[in-house]
Amino acid sequence: MITEQEVTNVLRTGGYIADEAIATAVFLAIRMEKPILIEGPPGVGKTGLAQTLSQVMEFPLVRLQCYEGIDEGKALYDWEYGKQLLYTQLLRTQLDTYLAASANLREAVERLTAEESLFFSENFLVQRPILRSFLSEKRSLLLIDEIDRSGDEFEALLLECLSDFQVSIPELGVIPARIKPLVILTSNGTRMISDALRRRCLFLYIGYPEFDREVAIVRTRFPEICEALARQMVDFLRKARELNLRKPPSVSETLDWAQVLSILHATQLTPQVVANTVGTIAKHQADLEQVNDLARRVLAV
Repeated sequence: MITEQEVTNVLRTGGYIADEAIATAVFLAIRMEKPILIEGPPGVGKTGLAQTLSQVMEFPLVRLQCYEGIDEGKALYDWEYGKQLLYTQLLRTQLDTYLAASANLREAVERLTAEESLFFSENFLVQRPILRSFLSEKRSLLLIDEIDRSGDEFEALLLECLSDFQVSIPELGVIPARIKPLVILTSNGTRMISDALRRRCLFLYIGYPEFDREVAIVRTRFPEICEALARQMVDFLRKARELNLRKPPSVSETLDWAQVLSILHATQLTPQVVANTVGTIAKHQADLEQVNDLARRVLAV
């Protein structure tokens, strides 16, 4: 059984620098076989944590991207109605012969109803992400991404899945998970997630990382960037996040900027370097102006 320290180490081998709270939550989720609900601003590594865990733990990643209006047909299961219709057409002669033996319409309907299970069997079942994860022969990682984009009805669908690790299909009955997956739900906090769903999960909040951890993230992903430039970058971005920006730069922008500076062989931040690359870290015209103004104020020429 993996230990808490081993979680930290194994994530680091995958390029993910986890703090103690993240490592503890992952360790407990694995040990308790309980889902984790991860909240935090966009771009701080919520989805990246799931992807890295999938890689380093060798759990097949099954991802469900949530959106407004998502339902069980996209998340749990669906029926291949076209295939059912094709089989019906192919078996029409046999069906006609079978039903011809009926004395009346009522008996024909009863005979057909008795064979209904032939057309609502696993042969015609489409496994959507949740059911596919539950029926995996190997323990998988089920990522339910941006749950806050869905609605209350979809959350209600998840309650049975995440508490009992099973899917109820009226035509087939209850299908339990062969192996309980490691489940990670992410939320950007655009709406409140229900208490009923929260009760079924461990909770982890991932915000912007501390200074030294963000520097370590940059240096791990882009070791060619020197320590001095990495620290200068992170210090500047932390100041930028204190501005009234429409879209504050997240860790994903930090890494994008590090890659850009690496490509340009930059060794030091200057107002001109920021002006030339500001589109990497600011995503609105008004934000560009504020970030450039910040650079002129705090960076040496």
